[in-house]
Amino acid sequence: MHNPDTLALDLHRVLEALLIDQRLHASDSVRVLEHAVDHPADHPLEQVAACNLADRLHPGQVLDLDRLCQWLAAKTGLPYLRIDPLQIDLQQVAELVSPAFAQSHGILIVAADAASVTVASAQPYQCRWQADLALSLGRTVRRVLASPVQMRQAGEPFQRLAQSVKGAHHQQSNRFGELEQWLELGKRHSQANADDAHIVHIVDWLLHYAIDQRASDIHLEPRRDQGHLRYRIDGLLHTVYVFPAAVAVALISRLKHLGRMDVAEKRRPQDGRLQSRLPNGSEVELRLSTLPTAFGEKLVLRLFDPQQLHESFDRLGLQGQQLGQWQGLLQRRQGIILVTGPTGSGKTSTLYASLKLLATPQVNLCTIEDPIERLEPGFNQFQVQPALDLGFANGVRAMLRQDPDIIMIGEIRDPDTARVAVQAALTGHLVLSTLHTNDACAAIIRLQELGVADYLIKATLIAVMAQRLVRTLCSQCQGRDAASCRTCRGTGFHGRTGLFELLEPSDNLRALIGPHTDLAQLRRQAQADGLVDLRRCGEAKVACGQTLADEVLRACS
Repeated sequence: MHNPDTLALDLHRVLEALLIDQRLHASDSVRVLEHAVDHPADHPLEQVAACNLADRLHPGQVLDLDRLCQWLAAKTGLPYLRIDPLQIDLQQVAELVSPAFAQSHGILIVAADAASVTVASAQPYQCRWQADLALSLGRTVRRVLASPVQMRQAGEPFQRLAQSVKGAHHQQSNRFGELEQWLELGKRHSQANADDAHIVHIVDWLLHYAIDQRASDIHLEPRRDQGHLRYRIDGLLHTVYVFPAAVAVALISRLKHLGRMDVAEKRRPQDGRLQSRLPNGSEVELRLSTLPTAFGEKLVLRLFDPQQLHESFDRLGLQGQQLGQWQGLLQRRQGIILVTGPTGSGKTSTLYASLKLLATPQVNLCTIEDPIERLEPGFNQFQVQPALDLGFANGVRAMLRQDPDIIMIGEIRDPDTARVAVQAALTGHLVLSTLHTNDACAAIIRLQELGVADYLIKATLIAVMAQRLVRTLCSQCQGRDAASCRTCRGTGFHGRTGLFELLEPSDNLRALIGPHTDLAQLRRQAQADGLVDLRRCGEAKVACGQTLADEVLRACS
């Protein structure tokens, strides 16, 4: 199947082997050869896969690139590896082989230990590099076959990244002592060394790579001699890269500068935001937050896809009777609607989807946030500014003089804010806000703890929705063959959905709100009124195959 002069895969021989193995028709070969005329640089397997041919040996299935790679691996006796970039030690890859050597031979080291290295290639017959690599590393070389597309996506970008890290480390090591001394003198500068091309490239890579990997958060964490880069994907953190400490400092400086933060200030927490434009023209908004730690500043970036503003309730997981009930409650003209749950439970997405529904030309919708989570031209958004004594409470008071119909308060976190929220609801406004409580009924107790009078809770509280996020089963493997699934990286899960508990207080439940309100009694009454709690909502999603019972128990514990 290879050209004997170059040992590279030959399209004609690949097609001949597929015909012999009865994987395609003779007429299919003609289609592939015609396509290859316009795409001569593509790998032979890519040229075949691009024609979307039916697999004769497996009716109803298509000879896609993954299936063709499995076929070629079986023919050549090599294991087939679906490359998962998050499971490759990028730092180790860069140290073991030079970018020039890797690129010239089309290889990528994907694993290594003291005795051996595992090397991926999309060209199974090219092996002249193997002896040289084994000799230079003093280790056994184990070969695996990989998709040519994955090789391109992983190989060259990772090697360029590694080169940038090495170059940045050299530059930062030379300047690091000077930088520390310069800061100790109290002088200010936009940034000391973050404009270096190496640092710019690394920042560009980590942002775009995070978006490509569906990360919701990026963590840059200082350690004694290193800086760790981690991504949160589907609620779990994955280590992506370990930088030298000086490089990590420069990366954080670069990101602080982009986020219009004070680069020289490292003793106090700071917040910032920036936007990243993707190659396809779309934009992603990022919120930045720094925190001083024992080994330096820690930086967390939260990614917001503007498309999430337009997500339907169904995409968020709110469906059926609960969805109809929620949409009906949003049509009320005055009162308070609360969304509760821990940080990262999807409260912001639910609120913004609700606000999008309410933001018509006929209403004045105002939000007060800390900080503004996502910019939306249909809202009048205001950010609290504690330095100017403009917190939530003062902000709402100012907002009430702006003739609002609907007010969204980012969070009710103190008695003063709770009081002005209730006052706004009493004076003819619909108020939406969030609280941090374990379930819907606990929100009533929390309002009491914040000093809201019982009769005011009874008069203004329209509804409370508690929510959690659980991972959803991968649609490609449904958890049955997760170990070999490239979509979910062997986890069995891909994406998340919401669990919702919607409490609309009945007259009987309101009667229980008093000086000695008992939370357990509130919960019993809510159940009697027909409340579908978080666990029961999760059971329904397990029953329809969206998630697993263990996920529900983890989220609702």
